Amino acid sequence: MISKITSCKVELLAVVMALFCVSLAVAQNVPAPKDVYGFNVGDDYKLADYSQIEDYLSQLDAASNRVQKIEIGTTVLGRKMYVLFISSEENLQQLDKWKDISTKLARVQVNEQEALRLSEEGKAIVWIDGGMHSTELAHGQMTSELAYTLATSESTEMKKIRENVITLLMPVMNPDGLDIVVDWYKKNLGTAYETSRPPILYHYYMGHDNNRDWFMNTMPETYNVTKILYNEWYPQIVYNHHQSSPSWTKISLPPYADPVNPKIHPAITAAVSEVGSAMTKRFSLENMPGAIADNFYTMFWNGGGRTVPYYHNMIGILTETGHTTPTPRFYDPKKLPKTVAGGTPTDGTDIMYPDPWKGGESHFRDAVDYMLTATWATLDLAADRKSNYLHNIYKMGASAIEKAKTEGPYAYVIGKDQWDTFESVNLVNVLLRGGIEIEKATKPFEVDGTKYDAGSYVIYGGQAFRPYLMDLLEKQNYPTRFQYPGGPPDTPYDLAGWTLPLQMGVSVDRIATAMDIATEKVDGLVPYYAPDGPKKADFGYLLSANSNASVIATNKILKGGGTAYRTKAALKLGKTTHPAGSYVVSGGTASVDELANTYGLEFTALSSKPKVDMVKIHTPKVGLYKSWVSNMDEGWTRFVMDEYTFETDTLHDRDIQTADLSKYDVLILPSQRVKSLLHGHTTLSMPEKFTGGLGLEGSLALSNYVKNGGTLMAFDEASNFVIEQFGLPLKDATEGASSKQFFIPGSLIKTGFDTSHPLAFGMQDTVAVSFNKSRAFEIIKQRKKGEGGTEEIADAPAPEIEVIANYAEKDLLMSGWAMGEKKYIAKKPAMVKAKYGKGSVVLFAFRPQFRAQPRGTYKLIFNTIYEGAAE
Repeated sequence: MISKITSCKVELLAVVMALFCVSLAVAQNVPAPKDVYGFNVGDDYKLADYSQIEDYLSQLDAASNRVQKIEIGTTVLGRKMYVLFISSEENLQQLDKWKDISTKLARVQVNEQEALRLSEEGKAIVWIDGGMHSTELAHGQMTSELAYTLATSESTEMKKIRENVITLLMPVMNPDGLDIVVDWYKKNLGTAYETSRPPILYHYYMGHDNNRDWFMNTMPETYNVTKILYNEWYPQIVYNHHQSSPSWTKISLPPYADPVNPKIHPAITAAVSEVGSAMTKRFSLENMPGAIADNFYTMFWNGGGRTVPYYHNMIGILTETGHTTPTPRFYDPKKLPKTVAGGTPTDGTDIMYPDPWKGGESHFRDAVDYMLTATWATLDLAADRKSNYLHNIYKMGASAIEKAKTEGPYAYVIGKDQWDTFESVNLVNVLLRGGIEIEKATKPFEVDGTKYDAGSYVIYGGQAFRPYLMDLLEKQNYPTRFQYPGGPPDTPYDLAGWTLPLQMGVSVDRIATAMDIATEKVDGLVPYYAPDGPKKADFGYLLSANSNASVIATNKILKGGGTAYRTKAALKLGKTTHPAGSYVVSGGTASVDELANTYGLEFTALSSKPKVDMVKIHTPKVGLYKSWVSNMDEGWTRFVMDEYTFETDTLHDRDIQTADLSKYDVLILPSQRVKSLLHGHTTLSMPEKFTGGLGLEGSLALSNYVKNGGTLMAFDEASNFVIEQFGLPLKDATEGASSKQFFIPGSLIKTGFDTSHPLAFGMQDTVAVSFNKSRAFEIIKQRKKGEGGTEEIADAPAPEIEVIANYAEKDLLMSGWAMGEKKYIAKKPAMVKAKYGKGSVVLFAFRPQFRAQPRGTYKLIFNTIYEGAAE
């Protein structure tokens, strides 16, 4: 007779076997990436394009009840973007519950007792993405295998992760770029250019800057993700995969380098290091050498996919893994350097590089394995500490709210009375996209003697994302750091200053004390202020030169067959004086009512032609130079041209050299190194079709274009090219300055403008310009000295150069960090117009459109274009 105990064991074994068979059947029915791609992820010379990845994701979603695929939007070029939710079957059936818990904790919508209960009940939310920088090829491929393994593996660890974590996996952050790079690699496979990068931007507008758009959210790809991170799911960990590990290492990971932004909660800094430690330990135990930490990347700058989470009390993780290409390579162990990454020893004696990689063969699959291992370490940690992470994000949010009471500010107010109300509303929406809670005044109110209209926006400091709010609205004070005493500056990672009100020309008032006003919560993005409906006009309408939106309206009216003028002097209508540069528009098919409502523009009706000197402008035709050396500044310029509806042609080297340039009212040279502009790629790095630059032929064509009456505009570095090639009586005042004496890595510099000059119409007289290792001009004067004496000779003709803007004389630094600014750029020209033949050259010592952030200097571009289009 079989005993009851034995019978129970048999029954238990049967259950276990049944579950095993079910699990095996599930795994067998779920397709692996190879089943769709025809090769294993990470195989040498093999890449899946986005259509293949889409196909695989759809099959995985259909086959597994542990995966839920959702579409979150489309890219600039119209490709669909997806996020996979991966967890246990039971968890996926209750996604709304886990989302609600995460929201209540991150937003501090419950008390401490309830927060503790929800932290125990909830699931850790972890965001993981790949494929942002498309030339870093492994992570966009790796995520398919990550999804498959996480959904099908029956290991104890994977079960634990599925039970305790909701993984939000973004398989490809930049689908457009992935296809560009995959197509380029396949076309050049087996040639000398197999591992070269495409000669175009791998994001239509931003290229590599798609990881620099995370507070402005100008692109759909960025905002599609931002909505999930800061307005819907609030993950406790946000993990970006990248591929730029230092040479002779395998992966760069946390902890990161100094400095840390003091606005970030210190618990975040510790938690980032905690994740890095878990990764390092796992690599060591799995015999995977080459993990290095404390390398270049800091925790100060706001604006990247990894860094913006810090200001939302989230653990932002960046790893940079080596070997970006499917082509294998060999590292000769005999040539192992003594140090890597700027001085880290490779003998295992450095605490941040305890297990060095010694070289040998390196394959694409290695990168995939290192990424997967780092991901498993992160998810395992999140599963083990899920209640802790949920409660911590609550505690940090609660601390932020409390700090507003003790340290301030009580609130910020963005009043309706602005130089450019269009940009003030844009600023409000930037903050809303980033998850900031905003109120709108329902009645007029007064604070400290300042009166505000109903409709003004009130942003209370006591909110969970206070660090983000303060970091975007207040000036940055980057710490002074040097590589060693008396040495060069310790370069900030990316920018040192980015204060948005300064960049956008918006007045934001900081309120220190409590105030009792009537407000209503803003729900969703806000429209522009509704103007009074345009009255019937017998002649036309006047638009303010102060508003960037006036440019959009003017261009649309011109394209609709209407007419447009700009006033050359101030115009008084009734009690209101409209400054020079106002737009006078009439006719055409564009609806004035629609434009007014869409952009919040006030169209002032004109009964007759204004009694003021005006210049007529036609629809501008812009030629934008685009080098085969992919240039992000060109992409950003093209974005601004498209956003403001300018008719723009892209001109490559051959177009500049051979086309009829006279049809263009303005040509634009985005910022680019002189050597790169002149010579471009060589045949050692790129197929012949994409080699060469403007060359002497292109320089001559540009010279003739301007001499014959054209207008050439050049930004920042490109201004040096024009000065040199045209022989202008100007020079770069910062040329030759040592980085130990002069250094401004990326800051906002006070600049004064001659607002009576047509190129500065609509500008405020003092503006913060974006100075990013930029320059200043110096007008060359006639020399009357020789052999130590002064010669009494006649004056040569003075250079025909008009100065539109000068850097300030003192207090130049408005936000960020600067060294030597008073000596090298104070009082020096920042924008000039030089006569050249019948035409003119307009040179910017800075970038007025940098990353589409400094909206306060856009008008300088628009004014130049309209001057070129004047009849």
